[in-house]
Amino acid sequence: MLIPKLPFARLTREISNEMSPEPFRWTAEALLALQEASEDFIVHLLEDTNLCAIHAKRVTIMPKDLQLARRIRGPILGVASS
Repeated sequence: MLIPKLPFARLTREISNEMSPEPFRWTAEALLALQEASEDFIVHLLEDTNLCAIHAKRVTIMPKDLQLARRIRGPILGVASS
């Protein structure tokens, strides 16, 4: 795990409580699965972002690299865009 479990669990509960009028109950297994999926998504997105920077002959990633990586990947199904 890249993100400490307790802060991730707190953030997950905080977001889910803001999104729903009824409080969510999370099992330890559900939180772990969500954390693993989230970390996997972020790691792969940052790998793609780094490739965009390398393609532009840079070693430092920039916001435009992240934007390009997200655009190439396409929309995340089931998630409202911001």
